[in-house]
Amino acid sequence: MPRERAVARVNLAAIERNVTRLRGATGAGVALCAVVKADGYGHGAVPAARAALSGGATWLAVATAREAAELRAAGLDAPLLVLGALTADELAVALDARAEIVGWREAFVAAIDRPARVHVKLDTGMGRLGTRDAEEAARVAAAIAAAPHLELAGAMTHFATADEPGDDFMPEQLARFAAWAQPLRERHPGIVLHAANSAATLRDPAAHFDLVRAGVAIYGLDPFQRDPADHGLEPALELCSYVAELKPVAPGESAGYGRRFVADAPTTLATIPVGYGDGVRRALTNDADVLIGGRRRPLRGTVSMDNVTVDLGADGGGARRGEEAVLIGARGGERILAEEWAARLQTINYEIVCGISARVPRAYHRDGAPAP
Repeated sequence: MPRERAVARVNLAAIERNVTRLRGATGAGVALCAVVKADGYGHGAVPAARAALSGGATWLAVATAREAAELRAAGLDAPLLVLGALTADELAVALDARAEIVGWREAFVAAIDRPARVHVKLDTGMGRLGTRDAEEAARVAAAIAAAPHLELAGAMTHFATADEPGDDFMPEQLARFAAWAQPLRERHPGIVLHAANSAATLRDPAAHFDLVRAGVAIYGLDPFQRDPADHGLEPALELCSYVAELKPVAPGESAGYGRRFVADAPTTLATIPVGYGDGVRRALTNDADVLIGGRRRPLRGTVSMDNVTVDLGADGGGARRGEEAVLIGARGGERILAEEWAARLQTINYEIVCGISARVPRAYHRDGAPAP
């Protein structure tokens, strides 16, 4: 029998190789920042950060001050950028963690009363954080540079449509950023210019500037929502459970809440003890496959909090109680990608891996060998 009812196995060697692959997609002199926010996109922030640094990343980025503090508490000492907005209390936590921060309003910069490295954000079209006013962004940069306790560390933006190849909006954003950032660097030599996320890193070298911020791709997920293999990326995470029960089912018998599966012929159902409490979304009811014995088997009936049922056919397919069941991953020439779940759910692969809940333990390995 397995040791856990469900486990997310994370291959740190795959993260390393993905980072090395992405480094190869950038030009000489372009650094890679590994984005490990949201607990490393569900993979575990600290192990993912260490693997990314081993693979060639030289910066780390998170969304929140607490995430920065967690990395520092684990002994990670790389340059660290907090990408998100900060309250006064969160600003103190971020600076205590020796993190670099992002600003775009003069009032925010004026309120920083201790040494800090600050990146100025120009909103070129994402419409969220940052100022849309290039003149205001330039004033903020000047205020940072003039403050004796502050250092103007960088200038940045974020793309809204980098994951839509061929669109016209990313080039517009890129042009707006370059028109503002290049003169800014002439006035403030040494600042780091950065704009590219994973999709832009793979899509357009003109977006690389001095630093790329790679998130989803370092985990072997396709930023374009198709197939990681198209870009030489390896999915680092697999979600596994096991066959807890096998039951013959006669025509007219059902399984699960609401009887959303009623057998129309004799079959065998396997109960897999994993459900929406673990991140297997209820919307996958009657609309997903599970790998058992290296073969795809259809999920039948309602996804409940703790269990799903899988149709093995009349002969049971040779399945045994205690046998491994793979919900995301590859076995025997078959694979189920996070991108497949995302397509079924009409969402994105980010949400799939971030949605694997905390009650699913993460088990770390390097190509099968246990990792600390």
